[in-house]
Amino acid sequence: MSSARTKARKRALDLLFEAEQRGVNAVTLLDDREVTPVTPAPLPAYTGILVRGVVGKWHAINEALSTYSQGWPLDRMPAVDRALLRVAAYELLYEDDVPDAVVISEAVGLATELSTDESPSFINGLLARLAEVKTTLV
Repeated sequence: MSSARTKARKRALDLLFEAEQRGVNAVTLLDDREVTPVTPAPLPAYTGILVRGVVGKWHAINEALSTYSQGWPLDRMPAVDRALLRVAAYELLYEDDVPDAVVISEAVGLATELSTDESPSFINGLLARLAEVKTTLV
């Protein structure tokens, strides 16, 4: 997993996670990082699309995740899972050029790499459900 889009997704996840931990708006953090990078590599353009998209659709994304997560309120999920699900839900629901299977596969891969042992199957199930009902959500 090292495609340009995979890296962009991971950076978006990192920014959303950090913004939540610090209690700041993710777009503000993104803007700061674009002006003053903390890594040698510039942020991928797709990272900006994802972060701005998630923040722009914040309430709709959180509502969809809360509705279909079956007994798991967002605030009980690991923070990394919340950030990952928000990025994936945005891509799934609003980025039509990315196939659903790719979004889900990438999210499961990142969960496997970054989160708990239970997270990949939980994320796979929740995103598969969103993919099934997405025409009713957007």
